[in-house]
Amino acid sequence: MHEPQSGPDRRMFLRATALSGAALTFGGLATSSASAAPGGFPDYAYVRTLLTPSKLKYNPTGEIIFPTIRGVYDKLSSPLGRYYLYYAPHDAPGGICLAYGNSLEGPFTEYPSNPIVANKWDPHYSVSHVSSPHVLWKADVKEFWLYFHGENTTTRLARSKDGIHFTYDKVVLSTSMMPAGTTETSYARVFQYDLPARGAHYVMLFMINNTTDHRDIGWGWSADGRNWTFAQTPLVRHSDVGAVNVGGPHLLTRNGSAFVVYNKDKSSGGDLMITEVGKDFSLRKHLGVFYDSHSSAPENGRAAAPSFGTDKGVPYMIYEAGERLAGSIAMARG
Repeated sequence: MHEPQSGPDRRMFLRATALSGAALTFGGLATSSASAAPGGFPDYAYVRTLLTPSKLKYNPTGEIIFPTIRGVYDKLSSPLGRYYLYYAPHDAPGGICLAYGNSLEGPFTEYPSNPIVANKWDPHYSVSHVSSPHVLWKADVKEFWLYFHGENTTTRLARSKDGIHFTYDKVVLSTSMMPAGTTETSYARVFQYDLPARGAHYVMLFMINNTTDHRDIGWGWSADGRNWTFAQTPLVRHSDVGAVNVGGPHLLTRNGSAFVVYNKDKSSGGDLMITEVGKDFSLRKHLGVFYDSHSSAPENGRAAAPSFGTDKGVPYMIYEAGERLAGSIAMARG
């Protein structure tokens, strides 16, 4: 976490000099040839907030978390906007929500019938809350696949043709699939990524907790995105980067290698970190701070749960800005 600096922002200078070489692939995985941040990724600079709880019609708890941004203009014949932004309150009752817009710069309009997925879905489940939406475009079946948690022990999958109206599928991850003593398996994101030695075409990253109450990054792999095998040891441990907790992981790729970007808890700095895991996920190279959170509003010392995309060739990061359960959804530009 750093204090704001007076004068021209270093990030703006680096963006101007590196932008022509930067390119991200929208839809989950991101790549770049810019060299301003660890791993050669763009050096993102905060631009503005996109969603604030107090301005939303559906606002049961005064907080929202875990944005996922998806371009839908090339997938739907009559979308509400070029981009769909999924998010949710966390505390009960939660609820998976949607906003839409025509630019990653905003503005985004709240979908009038939020939540699109609630904490009770007969006959499939009735839980205190549902949250942490991550949406994957499944090109082979032309569907949007929504991964979300509720309770914190269980990650579920729902499927949709239009990105708005979903059909329940199944539980894809639970604490019962992990070592004894696991208490949470949540905040999952799924990415299309080939691991030939494992017969996998998809990778899941998620937050895992146990009786020690220190959160780590877990991972799993799948041939079809529905049926999963999970590593029984963390991909990134909190202790690897001097944190009490780590979470909100996202997968990026560059130059044939894979990287995981994730957040530290505020007491440990509140920054986004990056670890290179290699093409086959056998590497553990901790590269340091990916995005240095500001002490001023709206970040107030914490940036978390990033989602990435491009708009007209410009890279963007959509993320949580602010203290846990007291922030907004913000946009940074690379």
